Amino acid sequence: MTLLTTVFAAVICTALWYKNAPKDEMKIGILCWIYWGASLMWFVDAVFEYAELKAAFFTPAPAEMLNDLYLGLSAVALGLVIWVVFLLAKDPRGAIKEALLHKKQ
Repeated sequence: MTLLTTVFAAVICTALWYKNAPKDEMKIGILCWIYWGASLMWFVDAVFEYAELKAAFFTPAPAEMLNDLYLGLSAVALGLVIWVVFLLAKDPRGAIKEALLHKKQ
């Protein structure tokens, strides 16, 4: 479920990035890299887990699937937090700078 969750997030994010590709004001490309990196990490984990478990890999317990879903959603949420921090630091639209300068006057 972790792999599936992060791949869905990566595909959705990539589609959004591609739709706005020439300008990319909101730096969605960074979010794509985060999610594709997480997907690659979970894919390598799945390969090694399959090598260890063989056929049992395809029949996980429901509690195990739920835990994996929570972990995948946590990875997606952490990616969003990192992206928001990056956006706040870069301030591509200048909104934070404008708000800070406006308060000083």
